[in-house]
Amino acid sequence: MSISAKWLNKVKWDEVGLVPVIAQEVGSNDVLMFAWMNREALARTVEIGQAVYWSRSRKKLWHKGEESGHFQKVHEIRLDCDEDVVLLKVEQVAGIACHTGRHSCFFQKFEGNADSGEWTTVEPVLKDLAPGAGGGPAAAPIEAEAAKPKRVRKPTASKPADNDKTPS
Repeated sequence: MSISAKWLNKVKWDEVGLVPVIAQEVGSNDVLMFAWMNREALARTVEIGQAVYWSRSRKKLWHKGEESGHFQKVHEIRLDCDEDVVLLKVEQVAGIACHTGRHSCFFQKFEGNADSGEWTTVEPVLKDLAPGAGGGPAAAPIEAEAAKPKRVRKPTASKPADNDKTPS
């Protein structure tokens, strides 16, 4: 497929040749993630039927799932009213879209008000991904895991060794 195909010209690419992309799960309509595409990524997505994005940090095409196995099968592609945002309706393989091992990248919910609000984790880690799998660092532990003690006290000369764990 040519990256000069006429249908690609309808998209309003930004000054560096990118367009924002929202991946939405078919069926549930959950918003899974936000990413970027260039002309080649969008053309490749249409060609293979799986999501291919442009990694701004790595400066290369990123076939979603190439490292983690969590591919996105594309069912539908839409262009918004201003023709400057793409929506992919996808089937998320293995149910994990986020590099943290969660279903969605939008797992933090704002609660409270402008003066005392905070972001709360509202989705669990479904799978602890190895560093680099899924395009990012290993998954952060769920809150219950984070509350567990992380280190063991080392014995000292004046005190017998014990195996009590202390919080970190």
